[in-house]
Amino acid sequence: MASPMRSLLTDPDRYLQSFRLFLERSTEHQSMREFVEKRLPDVIASIGNGKSTINVLSVGGGAGEMDLQILSKVRARYPGVTINNDVIEPSADQVSKYKERVAQTSNLENINFTWHKETAYEYESRMNAEKKSKKWDFIHMIQMLYYVKDVPATIRYFHSLLESQGKLLVILVSGNSGWQTLWKKFASSFPLDDLCFVSSADLPRILDSAGLKYQLYELPSHMDITSCFIEGDKGGELLLDFLTETLDFAKTAPPELKRQVMEELRKPGCSENRDGKVFFNNNLGVIVIEP
Repeated sequence: MASPMRSLLTDPDRYLQSFRLFLERSTEHQSMREFVEKRLPDVIASIGNGKSTINVLSVGGGAGEMDLQILSKVRARYPGVTINNDVIEPSADQVSKYKERVAQTSNLENINFTWHKETAYEYESRMNAEKKSKKWDFIHMIQMLYYVKDVPATIRYFHSLLESQGKLLVILVSGNSGWQTLWKKFASSFPLDDLCFVSSADLPRILDSAGLKYQLYELPSHMDITSCFIEGDKGGELLLDFLTETLDFAKTAPPELKRQVMEELRKPGCSENRDGKVFFNNNLGVIVIEP
């Protein structure tokens, strides 16, 4: 009998709801912000040398929260320079929120925004069809490689678009995170559809075989998943959906699979118990790839 389990991506509204709750309950954006504050200035130290215009490409820009943080650092490093910021983002809802955020943010003069409502693959196909290969000084791909069909090919394509001093920044879950533990064990039981599980542990092999130079950083992050263990808790059910990428996991997963997943989520490989709460290891890996 066919499993009633369906991919969370089949319900974009529920996906966004669960994603926003994930951001609320985790230190994901705080960890990224800290990286942007402390490490990014060194990463972008030479991308705009001698240039009057800097071209930045955001692949999977979401609602723009991290993008604007990154742009503020580029602007601080290269005052007075014009920044062209192109955004690839397939979700109309996220693009709309991004535009609202830009409209409400001051100090964005000198920055031109262009949005492309499409996937990374659609962007690549369109550029190839139009025989265009615009070069970029800085490209970043934050938490988006799970949604591409061919990770090595995607990295190779966007890397090929870098200027001679450019940098490609990739952020995704760490190979030391609870995600790696959970998905290694259960990915074959989840209805993944077009989703692929990739972590920072997979990237060195891909980059080494392509002969690319890179630096790796680890960002500590956690998420409070205590509510996942409270039967019938709406927030807990949403977080479980996000963790398993399954629509209504608590209601549609076979009882044995649900039991095993809930058990795994409490183990040290996934989470830490602290002050009566369960904190999921949401560590991130950052990879900075040279041109």
